[in-house]
Amino acid sequence: MSKPISSSPNVFTIQTAINRRRFIYASALAAAGSTAFHLHAKPKLKSPNEKLNIAVIGSGGRGASNLKDVSGENIVALCDVSEENLNAAAAKHPDAKKFIDFRKLFDDTKSFDAVVVSTTEHTHAFATMLALKSGKHVYCEKPLTHSVWEARMISEAAKKAKVATQMGTQIHATGNYRRVVELIQSRAIGAVREAHIWVARAWGDGDRPKETPPVPAGLHWDLWIGPAPERPFHNEYVGPGGRPRWYKFWDFGGGTMSDLGAHYNDLAFWALKLRHPLTIEADQRTPSRETAPATMSVTYEYGARGELPPVKLSWYQGNIKPQIWMDGKIPKWDSGHLFIGDKGMLLCDYGKHVLLPENDFKDFKRPDPFIPESLGHHAEWIHACKTGAPTTCNFEYSGALTEANHLGNVAHRVGHKIEWDANKLLVKNAPEAARIIRREYRKGWKLG
Repeated sequence: MSKPISSSPNVFTIQTAINRRRFIYASALAAAGSTAFHLHAKPKLKSPNEKLNIAVIGSGGRGASNLKDVSGENIVALCDVSEENLNAAAAKHPDAKKFIDFRKLFDDTKSFDAVVVSTTEHTHAFATMLALKSGKHVYCEKPLTHSVWEARMISEAAKKAKVATQMGTQIHATGNYRRVVELIQSRAIGAVREAHIWVARAWGDGDRPKETPPVPAGLHWDLWIGPAPERPFHNEYVGPGGRPRWYKFWDFGGGTMSDLGAHYNDLAFWALKLRHPLTIEADQRTPSRETAPATMSVTYEYGARGELPPVKLSWYQGNIKPQIWMDGKIPKWDSGHLFIGDKGMLLCDYGKHVLLPENDFKDFKRPDPFIPESLGHHAEWIHACKTGAPTTCNFEYSGALTEANHLGNVAHRVGHKIEWDANKLLVKNAPEAARIIRREYRKGWKLG
């Protein structure tokens, strides 16, 4: 098999470019239509050279990584329910104010321009909504929200706020994804009517822990629980040591689908200009009341989008793969995307892609790139905050992507094929799904 066509440019090389190049980038981005939706933010600074004042909510794990990526700006506030995480971040930013409860941070919003949200999934929407209603630019780690309803509320609030928003789908900024989108949208493999996405990761399964160990010193457990139903602390949720497993419990996350779906389904969403599915069907596995499944497949049906034909998108996680993969008709990559068009196929993963059958494309001349290279996923958002330029994963686009990912879990939990009414936010043939679409919150917590 010949070497795959691959692209892995240094996405940071443009970060130090002069302002003229940044202007050219923003203009080209808007012209290229590199994402399904564009929201132009109202710039809050007098000059792109001026630094943003940023409040960071969640400073451990992904939060620590996001904090590092925005540390070129002024970090003026830090918040974390873990005093250990908070103090570690504060040691690097000693002038920043410290908070345990992010709601208190918004009692006085004059000191900051933008907010980075990196809490656990079940509190994303609450911190993000406070930022939007305060007129602050927001970067929120994926997945954007814990539920379908929350995703729609955040998307609508962002539209009203007219601020720069970005969901943390960092792979969206890579050159490989851009080249794939260009090939699909220029119809290198013809019209795409079928796509398959599979990931080897299997986050899920298991029961609620029965032990009730003491809460570690410095961890504010009641605030960590937030809007979710109250339950005793356990190391299974937050550590210490290793990777915490809160993400697989329905009360706190959505397992592999809501997490990796933000990265893998993003490419199909972008390339095929998807938004709201018509039907969603999960394989027939008995759902757990406590945890998301480790292994699952979901099939989405999308209608025509302008000149683009209807398309069926299938998702596989864990130890199941598409039939074409199992039959050995494509290379057996552990995780990947397969777009099947009228004239051929395109197989890709995070860092490489190949047109299939390879012999049919040996003389293929790829289109000239029309999606500009990213400034870097965080840098793109910072640039948008300062200039009003668009971002590629704004909350209108990523809100719709998040809704679709959550709907895969909804179909699994309902146990049969569901028909989705996106306008009314309801499952037409399963009224019992309403409690999953929008859940009740613990007393003292309200979104909006």
